[in-house]
Amino acid sequence: MRYAEISKKVSYIGVNDRTTHLFESMWPLPYGVSYNSYLVKGEEKVAVIDGVEAASALRQISHIREAIGDGRQPDFLVINHMEPDHSGAIAMLRQVFPEITIVGNAQTISMVRGFYGVEGNTLTVKDGDRLSLGPSTTLEFHLTPMVHWPETMMTYLAEERVLFSGDAFGCFGALNGAVVDDDMATDRYFPEMVRYYSNIVGKYGKFVQRAFDKLRPLAIDMICSTHGPVWRSRAAEVGALYDRLSRYEPLDNGAAILYGSMYGNTQLLAETAAEALAGAGVREIEVINLATTHLSFALEAVFRHKGLVIAAPTYSDGLFPPVRAAAEALAVRGVTGRDAVLLGSHTWSPRAVAEMLCVLEPCGLNYVAEPVVAKQAPGVDVLAQCRQAAKSLAASLRG
Repeated sequence: MRYAEISKKVSYIGVNDRTTHLFESMWPLPYGVSYNSYLVKGEEKVAVIDGVEAASALRQISHIREAIGDGRQPDFLVINHMEPDHSGAIAMLRQVFPEITIVGNAQTISMVRGFYGVEGNTLTVKDGDRLSLGPSTTLEFHLTPMVHWPETMMTYLAEERVLFSGDAFGCFGALNGAVVDDDMATDRYFPEMVRYYSNIVGKYGKFVQRAFDKLRPLAIDMICSTHGPVWRSRAAEVGALYDRLSRYEPLDNGAAILYGSMYGNTQLLAETAAEALAGAGVREIEVINLATTHLSFALEAVFRHKGLVIAAPTYSDGLFPPVRAAAEALAVRGVTGRDAVLLGSHTWSPRAVAEMLCVLEPCGLNYVAEPVVAKQAPGVDVLAQCRQAAKSLAASLRG
């Protein structure tokens, strides 16, 4: 990306990453990702909002120089979030612009020193503090801890009603030429927003809700996140989506069917449940083989749908490992408010369902039927039980 003006006072100076395969070395990036940074030009001072990852520092510096012009240097570097994909350029920015003042809350300033050994010429701000860039350009700082690190905050440009939101309201996916949602087709980013939220932020719903409470008095016309498009025409829609996700509220009355299967017997249970759900009128159904599909897409499906079916065999007298990983990920995120059915199979040790119940206990799922368990291959009676459980789930979803 090059720098782009997105309002009278704000320019985009971020970068695209189309080469990193795994975000945080865990989450696939089939469409890349953007590291968004912004420049606010006041009548007297200039502030850079957030950095980029270290390998892209030179590009960000080039964008800063192009956006400011006249050989000026930025006066402030505001750090909303210290994760290295946004702070990696700090050391180089300080070297190139030695007079720049680093702005952050107390935990941010400590992390700047801890990560990069950068000290001196810092400004520590508290919740509600303001920084003037000129008579009609004011930055307000709103601390939003644990969205999704302890130091996270958001910066608000009051005169233009622009919220620099850090990772909140962000999504996977590089930008394809345009920056602001008005100038692009944005539907492709919404599934990646749900996947980003469920993978990265999903554990911290109560803290996202606290941030909403804090931000509610602000008039916001534009959301400038650190990942994905700048949201203007769809800003309210994006805010509503994050609100629902952080309440663990499903987005539809469909069902996610997560399964693992070694020799096809557990898969038969999962497919039978899917067919029964479809026959009962459930239209949104995702059947996901956890042994071949990355966990990130399974988490996205569970956050999206109200119905949840998990099917697993016993493996080495325990829960089949890919299913255990998914169940533990749901428990870590505290996913709740889902109507659920558990399916299991075994040859001699019926441990799978018992361990699923144990691992998923923190989620408080609403089990609409007793678990269905097959010994060896599922017979006619077990398949009938599976269909009935799926019909009970369908009835609950309709209700």
